[in-house]
Amino acid sequence: MRSSSLRYIGKGIPVHDARLKVTGRKLYTADLKVPRMLYAKMLFSTVAHGKIIKIDTSKAEALPGVKAVATYKNSSSSPYNSAQRFYDHKLLENEYIFSDTVRFVGDRVAAVAAVDMRTAEKAISLIEVEYEILPAVFEPEEALNENACEIHEGGNKVAEIKQACGDLKRGFEEADFIFEDRYSMPAIHHGAIELHVAIADYDTAGKLTIISPNQNTFAFRTILSKIFHLPFNKVRIIRPAIGGAFGGKLETVIEPVVAQLSIMTGRPVKMEFTRSETITSTRTRHGAVIYLKTGLMKDGTIIAQDFKVLTNTGAYATSALNVVGAMSHKIFKIYKTPNLRYTGIPVYTNTPIAGAMRGYGSPQAFYAQQVQLHKIAQKLNMDMVDIQLKNLVEPDSLELLHGNPIGNPRPIDCVNKGVEDFGWLQNRLTGKSHSSDRFRRGVGMAVGLHGSTLIGAHRDFTCLTLKMNEDGTAILSSGTHDMGNGSIRVQTMIIGEILGIDPDSISCNEADTDTVPYNLGDYGSRGTFVSGNAAYKVAEAVKEKVLKEASILLQEDVEKLGIEDGFVFSSGSKNKRVPIKDVVIHAHRESQREIIASETYSSKGNPISYGAHFAEVEVDTITGYTRVLNYTAVHDVGRAINPLGLEGQVEGAIQMGIGYALNEGLILDEKGRIINNSFKKYKMQRAPEMPEIKVSFIEEREDPGPFGAKSIGECSTVASAPAVINALSNALGGIDITDFPVRPEQILEIISSEKG
Repeated sequence: MRSSSLRYIGKGIPVHDARLKVTGRKLYTADLKVPRMLYAKMLFSTVAHGKIIKIDTSKAEALPGVKAVATYKNSSSSPYNSAQRFYDHKLLENEYIFSDTVRFVGDRVAAVAAVDMRTAEKAISLIEVEYEILPAVFEPEEALNENACEIHEGGNKVAEIKQACGDLKRGFEEADFIFEDRYSMPAIHHGAIELHVAIADYDTAGKLTIISPNQNTFAFRTILSKIFHLPFNKVRIIRPAIGGAFGGKLETVIEPVVAQLSIMTGRPVKMEFTRSETITSTRTRHGAVIYLKTGLMKDGTIIAQDFKVLTNTGAYATSALNVVGAMSHKIFKIYKTPNLRYTGIPVYTNTPIAGAMRGYGSPQAFYAQQVQLHKIAQKLNMDMVDIQLKNLVEPDSLELLHGNPIGNPRPIDCVNKGVEDFGWLQNRLTGKSHSSDRFRRGVGMAVGLHGSTLIGAHRDFTCLTLKMNEDGTAILSSGTHDMGNGSIRVQTMIIGEILGIDPDSISCNEADTDTVPYNLGDYGSRGTFVSGNAAYKVAEAVKEKVLKEASILLQEDVEKLGIEDGFVFSSGSKNKRVPIKDVVIHAHRESQREIIASETYSSKGNPISYGAHFAEVEVDTITGYTRVLNYTAVHDVGRAINPLGLEGQVEGAIQMGIGYALNEGLILDEKGRIINNSFKKYKMQRAPEMPEIKVSFIEEREDPGPFGAKSIGECSTVASAPAVINALSNALGGIDITDFPVRPEQILEIISSEKG
């Protein structure tokens, strides 16, 4: 590039489809209609655990307009795991489209395809099911008891994952103080605006096409190919716009069912869940019970820590091993703790299926760790910030488990910047002076982290194709699933910077297994670091081809040519330049070739992103209502490719974290039924309840990230909930909070016990 300054990188640019969205012209799966399309409805289990001893579909099948009724008797019997990522990914396979055993309230029993939705709903009501009721268990600790009912053959303990470094026994023996606590947190609903929906079309050529707002088209192709014994070239997955996902659309849910119905009818079939069905019958964040033991020296140095984590995977395996495995690596990368052990046990229960959700194990683990650290600071009469600064990893640190580099970690910078931006010292000292007999104020902080790739878990690569048009614009083919987080915009900004063209002049074919190169999927916060690097690499490849062609046109050595503002120019003469479009036309007319490239980026490392969050809350001691007043978040991002997008990610994460801390969580009755299965009852943080938020970034280049960038999407949600809980504890006089969320009724109980 001619100048050392960057034209697009570091500028705030809206997402690539912002105009379509704000004008209501963006088409989502629910908006789509296909000729001859049928409408589908699902019948769900009303019992938490039972054997189907009789299912009568005759009345439904006889209803005019009904074209198919699918049950375990006439559907594919191939087992699968809905969290499978790639062809040779080995996971426990204990899911079926339908089974003769139901394992939670909301499990799949049958599905109907009919000419309209009213007929499908009527047909569902006509299906008669008789169950042999089996014992049920809803809590992971209870499920591990010897006398607990067995949900799957082999017991309710899915697996046990252990990781350790140092000498834990010796570490605790040397510690001056030891703290032991038990923490619990419930399953969480993702809360995406868009419901789960899918369209399947099995055509006369034997090809199955699925249209659904998913996060992993190539994995869905693998799973559906397995279920229906179809070759990959006979399965096509198309992802239209996604109206939010947060991990909830990473696993196959509706897709196998509509595929089965389409195969049975020979017609396209569409199914859309209601909000209640989405809450009860898709995926949740794993509920967890965490036993945490921490040993410290008198000066606050953490010398030993022992995590034992029980995750509630619900009725099926799905992401059980993935989430616990991911959690097992992350806790070794935040502090310099020399003696550390992790034991993770995913457990089956008769509750809704747990899967991927933003943070992928980090929110649970760091929730417990950061809340306990707040307690420790109180007991040792130390400032929480001082304990953080004493123990956090430093630049050029090696992770404790294997001694591998963790990049350029900057959590200390995040804390110091947050202390300044939030006014931590002033707020900590003066917060109580704002309290009254009715309202109490407090401040709290927490630190969290997340990775930028999937290295350490499995392979991680992305391929992109970029083609130049005759007018100097470009077309990108990308397997990226933009979920509103701006990942496509990041790619076009990187490409635009390298090719010297406006990012808006780069259109994108997205996430269609028949038309775009392979992508591992959009999860693990790999969008910027991995796919962004692929964009960098393919842009450089196209740039090389453009310059090579331009050297012929300009009669100039390639080494003397550069690109800027839509022109190829010569460093030897300011007037010797040519528009990129003329170069492309020359390639077509004279060289008779396309200027196009496909490049694959394979990640070799996993740089860690960090964030420090600070919160001020006010508690109403009469109603128990907690209001977050002010919030500051500082994140280590390496380089901000698109600050506007980063700010949006952090602000959304804070909203999610406040809900996690204060009001969100699925509530089950004694029969395993979710009683808060609507947005009216499932209390998410609303816009008017959000605090003033200050967001800033630490930009210390992280190589080999594209322009030095690394992830933000999941890291931004890890520290948010514990920061709020710690502020709440501070407001209530430093009480220990171990069970989350802390709803108004729990706060009133705490206040009442104080008075008692």
